Amino acid sequence: MTLPYIPKLVQWCFPKRIWHYSRKEKSIYLTFDDGPIPKVTPWVLQQLSSYNAKATFFCIGENIKKHPKLFSEIISKGHAIGNHTQHHYNCKSTEHLKYINDVSLCEDEIHTALDKEKEAIVTTKKLFRPPYGRLSLRASKTLRKLGYKIVMWDVLSVDYNATVSKEKCLENVLSHAKNGSVIVFHDSLKAENNLRYALPKVLAHYSKKGYAFKPIKD
Repeated sequence: MTLPYIPKLVQWCFPKRIWHYSRKEKSIYLTFDDGPIPKVTPWVLQQLSSYNAKATFFCIGENIKKHPKLFSEIISKGHAIGNHTQHHYNCKSTEHLKYINDVSLCEDEIHTALDKEKEAIVTTKKLFRPPYGRLSLRASKTLRKLGYKIVMWDVLSVDYNATVSKEKCLENVLSHAKNGSVIVFHDSLKAENNLRYALPKVLAHYSKKGYAFKPIKD
């Protein structure tokens, strides 16, 4: 069973990875993995705009290549972007150099898309999130040397799991998110049903409580 939160012991064991931000500030960091996807990402952008909310999109290189204008739209609306590998490889089952090369391919795709649209990257650092949340110590060390900040999370909506109801998906977030939380959603077809139910309610709930939705920039 996938936990909707990351135990503090796990966070303590990997202190160089980003799990959350300051608990003193009333801010929430929404993140979306696996896009951009034409059927889902534009709706996500619309929902975020309705609340003047900014987020971070960890994109798959193949999807950037297929939908460069949609990727550019994410940037133009002031959201941050991160690398989620070119082919969504699982680090635990992929040879080291092949995995690192896949990250580099995605980075090339990011810059190619932005150059074509004459957009500027809004992040001050290169952000990376490993697919499935799995990353070897060797890969972690290599990526940090290449200048990446590894962004994990402390709250997981589990929206991608078809056995998790949309109500449970919402509960996963509302029960665990707090000041500085990094929350994971997915702008993917697999997660669409749960996402369309939970995201508007999360935005409304934390907006009423006075939270700011911020992009990850460093």
